[in-house]
Amino acid sequence: MTHDDELRPATLAVRGGEEHGLGNATQVPVVHSVAFGYGDVDEWLDVALCKKPGHIYGRNTNPTVAAFEEKVRLLEGAEAAVSAASGMGIISAALFGLLRPGDRVVSLKDTYGGSNRLFTEFLPRFGIEVALCETTDFAAIEAETAKGCRVLYLETPTNPTVKIVDIERLARAGRAAGAVVMVDNTFATPLNQNPLALGAHIALHSATKYLGGHADALGGVACGPADLIREIYHYREINGASLDPMSAYLLLRGMKTLHLRVERQNRNALEIARFLAAHPGVSQVFYPGLESHPGHEIARRQMRGFGGMLSFMLRENSFAAVRAFLPRLRLAHKAANLGAVETIAGPPSTTSHVECTAEQRAAMGIPESLIRYSVGIEDVRDLIADLARALG
Repeated sequence: MTHDDELRPATLAVRGGEEHGLGNATQVPVVHSVAFGYGDVDEWLDVALCKKPGHIYGRNTNPTVAAFEEKVRLLEGAEAAVSAASGMGIISAALFGLLRPGDRVVSLKDTYGGSNRLFTEFLPRFGIEVALCETTDFAAIEAETAKGCRVLYLETPTNPTVKIVDIERLARAGRAAGAVVMVDNTFATPLNQNPLALGAHIALHSATKYLGGHADALGGVACGPADLIREIYHYREINGASLDPMSAYLLLRGMKTLHLRVERQNRNALEIARFLAAHPGVSQVFYPGLESHPGHEIARRQMRGFGGMLSFMLRENSFAAVRAFLPRLRLAHKAANLGAVETIAGPPSTTSHVECTAEQRAAMGIPESLIRYSVGIEDVRDLIADLARALG
């Protein structure tokens, strides 16, 4: 039988991690049981102490959840993986599981709004220093990292301005400083980008987005070395933000079409970005697949595809223009989500950075007139016609 590490990503997305051994089911069963019983106390103790594989209690581990974690682990080429109930659940577990009072974090101004609030509001409460750098000023990030830090936290492409960060360069700086290098890989997915192969320690995903792909299940996952994942798992286990088995099943089912969806979304997004860049009603398009994008060459080097996320600004640079434009889109959900099979659009003030004030968004370089556009798998001709009609 072919070993999982010999399979290509498209096959792993369908088959990886599904040697579950639960009867002869061709699909991973949803195991709802909260507890798992043992007739032999010594075996029970060995499982409880992690000396033998098995499950004790649903807050800790679950067979369906374990299959999901294994699939993502294989796609990211990691030693281990652990999940949580949401993307922010796993990001919080990764940071709080590894940081201690007096530690220092170096990160970017352009991180997802929830992550930014951890850096600006919650971590400082626990005596953790945070330095936020200009996202594409790699020399400044290297200089801050060289001062010493426990965690270097990156995100690329960024949400919502789709900036590109040089993972290999900054991971090298992070490792030289003895930092744990984390990368939020949500926008890219493991099919377009593998941070661990570029030198990072931890790859993070909001599985709610592209991994699940159908906007019907929340989840998050972290992949990396076994010793670091063990610490993150321990925090998540005690904190209790565990991924429930039904959500894990829906994420597993969604991942079976991950390769097909991402391939289509990559292609659709590039075509739409080119259309928008040439339209007189649009002043600026942010998409790394465009040769005009400042991070295009880095993206070409570290990504296999440019992703399904883009953002753009209308020629009339005002929130009133956004308010008028969005309802004219017929083929885009106006909602706070991304990465689904359906196209989704919205401004940062109601999506990625709803937790932040207008002043905080401005400080992060996020215009109130920006429109985040998550490209779906619809026929791109229909999506372009929809945009053309809405743009007038």
